[in-house]
Amino acid sequence: MQKESSSKPVRCLLAAMLCAILLVSPLTVFIFGFNVSYPQSIFATFANTSHDQVVLPHSLHRDISRLQIQLGILLERLHNESSDSKAIAKFSDQVLHIAISLDKLADSLSRLYRNSSPAKAEMSNVDEDFSDPEEAEEQFMGGKVFSSGEIYNYTSPKQNRLIGKKNFLGVEAVTPSIGLACANMATNLDRFMSYKVHSTCPDDWEIAQKLIVHGCDPLPRRRCFTKSPPHYTKPFSINSSLWTQPSGANILWNNYKCKDYSCLVSKETKDRRGFLKCSDCFNLSKKGWDTPTNKSESAEFTIDEFLGLKPEEIRIGLDFSPTTGTFASIMREKNVTIASSTLNLGAPFNEVIALRGLLPLYTSIGSRLPFFDNTLDMIHSTSFLDGWIGIELLQFVLFDWDRVLRPKGLLWIDRFFCHKEDMKLYLDEFNRLGYKPLLWRVVPKTDKLGDELFFSAVLEKPVRV
Repeated sequence: MQKESSSKPVRCLLAAMLCAILLVSPLTVFIFGFNVSYPQSIFATFANTSHDQVVLPHSLHRDISRLQIQLGILLERLHNESSDSKAIAKFSDQVLHIAISLDKLADSLSRLYRNSSPAKAEMSNVDEDFSDPEEAEEQFMGGKVFSSGEIYNYTSPKQNRLIGKKNFLGVEAVTPSIGLACANMATNLDRFMSYKVHSTCPDDWEIAQKLIVHGCDPLPRRRCFTKSPPHYTKPFSINSSLWTQPSGANILWNNYKCKDYSCLVSKETKDRRGFLKCSDCFNLSKKGWDTPTNKSESAEFTIDEFLGLKPEEIRIGLDFSPTTGTFASIMREKNVTIASSTLNLGAPFNEVIALRGLLPLYTSIGSRLPFFDNTLDMIHSTSFLDGWIGIELLQFVLFDWDRVLRPKGLLWIDRFFCHKEDMKLYLDEFNRLGYKPLLWRVVPKTDKLGDELFFSAVLEKPVRV
């Protein structure tokens, strides 16, 4: 009796979904009346039609994608029902048949859509009008949807090669990742996803970064090939690349104000280089962190002072700063491997880090760090978390850093600055972590109006059980 009653809601759900599927379009009804291999032949006729004659409603892509998701959920539910129920097994076979047909329909529509939209393939201009979150959310809640067929191809669950069988991850289908805020920036995401599949991608990293910093993170993957600099040369060897100015030929300059490397370091171009943070970091002769400092006047610690706190224990870590890898270069010479997390804030920060033979991590401040729990020996941050940051965001950042730091790992807050009246609020948040202060310094910031303070500290994560 329990098996009988447990199958009733499944039957009801199945019936409702079948009705919805049959209402999607006459094409769907046609497919269900024939063998599952028919969708491709159906659209073969349309493929011979001229591009001007083919018009596909984008709502059809949306409806089919939603039905694919619903069918995936239903299949999982059916799979979890008792295998002893013959009725459930029969329903499962029927739903699987429908799901295969729907996948083929979606694939055929996608190919037809791409063939009918050649004009969109080369679109690469950046839409500067990023709506504020409240306005964007109202547009989305009012029904604004993506119009790019490729975004629906990406977001739909991807069944394993053997339908109904779980892969080594324990799932029957892989659901691709996409940031929640992407739905609030449909126009810009559609532009990012408008390209010709298996062709060269537009040189549009700028719109990708704007999407990321506005919360569309992670971005969807794309099925196109990244452009290369036309005169690319092999990089310098690791023995010389750390402190040698990299070749400008290995950078795509299209979307930067500077169009060559000399512009990034010249004093004459300082006011028109396109970046503010880390103003001297493209000058690889300026190392920093390597000279003793006056404790009463400077908020800086030296790297040797930091490493001396735990000799031979610091091996891997993260530098979360606007950087070109100078901190990571010094640490490499001291046998410490550092991943440098930064964005391209008006200049080729990530490209230069890589050309120096270091590891660039292209992440925003809103992202969960791509490291497992309790794994890093240290985290260093400078010129990034300053007095602009709200307390709640700071908490989420600090707790994620705490997650990836190993027990007894070190958090190096380097020259955090804010107004005097705000300093106690921030210090309370750092103290709330319960870390042991190994180095701690608060000094005036003298280059402004005298109403700001610098804070630097090295804090040790406790062992929690």
